[in-house]
Formats: sequence, C-alpha cells, structure tokens
Amino acid sequence: MKKLTKKLGSIVLIATLGATMLTGCKKEEAKFPSSPIQMIVPFAAGGGTDIVTRAVADAAKNHFPQPLVIVNKTGAGGAVGMGEGANAKPDGYTVTTVCVELTTLPPQNLAPFTSDDFRPIMQINAEPAAITVAADAPWNTVEEFFTYAKDNEGKVQIGNSGVGAIWHLAAVAIEKAAGVKFNHIPYEGAAPAVAALLGGHIEAVTVSPAEVASQVAAGQLKILAVADNERSKSFPDVPTLKEAGFDVAIGTWRGLAVPKDTPDEVINVLKEGFGKAVKEESFTSFMASNGLSIAILDEEQYREKMNAENEFFKGLVADIK
Repeated sequence: MKKLTKKLGSIVLIATLGATMLTGCKKEEAKFPSSPIQMIVPFAAGGGTDIVTRAVADAAKNHFPQPLVIVNKTGAGGAVGMGEGANAKPDGYTVTTVCVELTTLPPQNLAPFTSDDFRPIMQINAEPAAITVAADAPWNTVEEFFTYAKDNEGKVQIGNSGVGAIWHLAAVAIEKAAGVKFNHIPYEGAAPAVAALLGGHIEAVTVSPAEVASQVAAGQLKILAVADNERSKSFPDVPTLKEAGFDVAIGTWRGLAVPKDTPDEVINVLKEGFGKAVKEESFTSFMASNGLSIAILDEEQYREKMNAENEFFKGLVADIK
C-alpha cells in the first residue's frame, strides 16, 4: 500500500512538473514578437507611403527581435491594403501604414472600414500636395497653369493616387479654389502617376513635393506651387497656393496602426520599438535627404487628428457631390 502511495505521489509530481513546464513554454511562446511582423503598405512601391514605411522598418530592425516584412497591397485608393490591415488578427503581427485616405474614403462610401477599426500606434510623417508638371511644360507659374485650365475646361489631365485618395481630393480642392475643372486620372499610387507624367501621358500631378524631388533635381519635372500654409523647406523658391491667391492647404499624413482589439501589452512593444526607430540617425537623415518631414504624434494625438480629419473630409466630399 505504501509503495502504491509513493508511486501515485510520483506520478502526481511528474504530472505537476510537466504541466508547469508546458505552461512555462506557452508563456515563452507567447512573448511578442516571436515571429516576423508584416507591415502593409496600401500603395505601390516607390511612392511616399512606401518610402516612409521602408525607412521606418529599416531603422526599427535593431529594436525588434524579429524581421519586419513589407507587403504592398495596392488598389482602390488605399482601401484594399488598409481593409486587410483592419481585418487582420489583432495580435500585433500585422501593422498597417495608414494614411489620410483612412478618413477620405469612408465618407465617399469607398471603404468598408473607418478609423475606428484601427488603434493608432503613432503618426510619423505629413506632406502637402503640390502641383507638378513636366520641366518643358509651357507654364512657369501656377497662375499660367490655371489660366490654361480655364481656357481648356476639363481637358487638363491630373494624375492622382487613386479615386478618392488624398491626391485626388487635393486636386478637387485645388480646382474648386481656382475655379477650374480638371480631368482626374487615377493610378495605383503616386509613383505610377509620376511615371505617367514623365511619359507625357498626363499634364500634371498633385502628389507631395517629396514624391517628385528626384525628378525635379534631375531637371525632368518642375513644381509650380505647394498646397500648404508655408513654403516647403526642400523647395523654398516654390510659392504656396495661398501666396498666389488661392486659399487651399491640403495634404497627406502617414503613420502606423493595428486592428482595434490589439492588446495593450502588444501595443506597448510596438510603440517602444517604433518610437526608438524614428529617433535613429539613419531614419532622420534619410527623411531629410529625401525631402520628407518627420511629424510625430502619439496614440492620443493621432486619434484626435483622425477624428478632426473625418469631419473635414465629410464636408469636402459633400461639397464635391
């Protein structure tokens, strides 16, 4: 009987130790991140959103124990990529670069999500729209460009990053302020739109200055004006539209977000890692050399901005209709 009791005690002890070891393994396995993190870019490679995301991911590689894998999910002015990000498993392994389209698409009924479907990590960047044309175009000022557009109503082709995307709405806001009418041509991101301009397929684009900086430097394109309250630090000789008498300031912003139900402990790891990344000298120097601004907002500030932009674009879209 004593032997049986001892055997039973040993079995219970072994089972208890085994359960403890398994629990410990599960806890170890649950430590975030234990596998690569996917970063969704909702626009084509080579555009501003893609460039910023890759720069952040590169700077963050020393602050995460797992690789950050960039995946370009293009289509529908950013709706495809952001939609996939919003519907991803809320475990932190899918981070989406969300842009101003997060607030421009829903009021146009062009997206099955809203900003409430995401939890912001941080804003990283913000850029204004700019009117850019070919270097050999006949217009050297934005006033000349608008005069031509008025004389050729609906014929000037303006490339954008997709129907309902920010560079489309920027062009709409600009034509409204200038009293002109453009022919809006959508592409799957800023980079394809710029390529079309270089190829002579369209007359202009309304993407950010940073997205045409290299082509301007190469003498292929020229910026006529920026839609901002102040001149671009990268292009100080280019006037704002407000200086030219057209009251419009509009642009994009870019940041990181995860599905709304992502746990706090996971969010905190992401905040810490990306927070360190944006302070890396490699990141700050890259952004400066590429004419990109660093505009950091924390989770609460970013949420407030999203809410404000939701209201602004609801009004703009209503005006368009």
